[in-house]
Amino acid sequence: MALMEVHVPDIGDFDEVTVIELLVKPGETVNAEQSLITVESDKASMEIPSSASGTVKDLKVKLGDKVKQGSLVLVLDVEGAGAQAPTDTVSPPPAAANTARSATSVAAQPNAAAAPAAPASSTSVVQVLVPDIGDFKDVTVIEVMVKPGDSVKLEQSLITVESDKASMEIPSSAAGVIKELKVKLGDKINIGDSMAVLEVASAAPKTAAASNAISAAPAASAVAAPEESAAPEQVVNNGAHVTAATPLPLHDPSVAPQGNLPQGNLPHASPSVRKFARELGVPLAEVKGSGLKGRITETDVQAFTRSVMAGATQTVAAVQGRASSAGANADGVALGLIPWPKVDFSKFGAVERKDISRIKKISGANLHRNWVMIPHVTNHDDADVTDLEAFRVATNRENEKSGVKVTMLAFLIKACVAALRKFPDFNASLDGEQLVFKQYYHIGFAADTPNGLMVPVLKDADRKGVLQISQEMGELAKKARDGKLGPGEMSGASFTISSLGGIGGRYFTPIINAPEVAILGVCRSTTEPVWNGSAFVPRLMLPLSLSWDHRVIDGASAARFNVYLSQILGDFRRVLL
Repeated sequence: MALMEVHVPDIGDFDEVTVIELLVKPGETVNAEQSLITVESDKASMEIPSSASGTVKDLKVKLGDKVKQGSLVLVLDVEGAGAQAPTDTVSPPPAAANTARSATSVAAQPNAAAAPAAPASSTSVVQVLVPDIGDFKDVTVIEVMVKPGDSVKLEQSLITVESDKASMEIPSSAAGVIKELKVKLGDKINIGDSMAVLEVASAAPKTAAASNAISAAPAASAVAAPEESAAPEQVVNNGAHVTAATPLPLHDPSVAPQGNLPQGNLPHASPSVRKFARELGVPLAEVKGSGLKGRITETDVQAFTRSVMAGATQTVAAVQGRASSAGANADGVALGLIPWPKVDFSKFGAVERKDISRIKKISGANLHRNWVMIPHVTNHDDADVTDLEAFRVATNRENEKSGVKVTMLAFLIKACVAALRKFPDFNASLDGEQLVFKQYYHIGFAADTPNGLMVPVLKDADRKGVLQISQEMGELAKKARDGKLGPGEMSGASFTISSLGGIGGRYFTPIINAPEVAILGVCRSTTEPVWNGSAFVPRLMLPLSLSWDHRVIDGASAARFNVYLSQILGDFRRVLL
């Protein structure tokens, strides 16, 4: 019996990683390049492959262990597989054994027969191309994450691109060293464009070894596992496939989602992928995994997101949310209404047809759902902001050199935080038969952009002063206009303000942004005569329109909220109380 130790290979610049999954157990037969364990860093998960074929004699790691390059993973009985020679052999191995040995094992033996055919030091050049990113064209490069000379791993993000709706990271299709970057900030790219040129070390030995192991497996080993036929996919997942640029897999709408998982079963994904999915709002149960044994990767989550954005896929929640109104959109029959009128408008005169923009399709569906499912009530009121406006003008005059311009909206955000603290129902969300009271104050504000309405979110507004709020609002608004807002900058709001102050109007009914329970609409302030008890005096009045969810909030609470908010705006010193 010959024993061989399998160690953690070079895993890049990670010091210690956590073992999150054991893919084998003692007594099992494994093939060269078969995954043994899955490890997790703070950024990604990766599977550690076996460097040889054999039978697992002793597993040296357990769930939760910290490992690094060189750590002992397990001990293999290389004779037990019937196709692997002992690792301490220095004579040329038989031809059948060569085919079952990994590239690493063969390269480690200077007298190995297969070594002259493909030297371990050989390198190849790989073009990394832009994969299929859905129906987006001419997306803009907004961030370059690597530079020439950097070592990159398989699936490591290289650049960030921005469409008119969202941003996404483009990963590398191979592992190697960046020889040349083909893109720069501001470039417009499409599917198939070259992003970078990689110099890949030992590409030929790995590919040849994997190919030989696959072709020789039926003859060389009578105890090979049934999943041996999946070896090519395992090699790709483990980063050994470096001979071609592989495009990102797209979510297949024809494949049934995994939404029917047994109760209590979680989708097969690592913690970092789960966190990534939560940030994007992606239901993992509906994502089809492309990794080993159906494991969901970050690429799968990105592909699912692109597919939903492009309209090729619908989430179960979206389908259920629109179920009651789908009939109304078609003919109204589902809601017991008469059919929607179908008119040939061209018979009355010239017409022009244009497709609804993607952002309006997405926001329109959300607004329709919110309006149908939330019982809206709107309270209108006026706040006297005469003194506050004078203070704002004086503040801007004093801070002119700082470059930060304080707007009325910044004061409104600070005032709303004080009102939310006093009336916590407005900072809650309805979850089934429970109310979720948020202990944070993230305020969304509607921003009018060339691409449509977007809602950046100012995080932790309760911990920031008016000057800091003004500065961050300006930065977020600029990113919204430039189309550079990321998903994380448009999520997590607990209350929203929609301001039409720069446009005009008097009052309106803003639609609540689910799962929030209230939204404040603000119009342009006007100077009006106000009776002070003895005479009419000119005062600057700000129109307020508060929409609220009647399932959570009652009329009395809404009236008190508006009154308190008006009092704060009338005398901002109340914020300190």
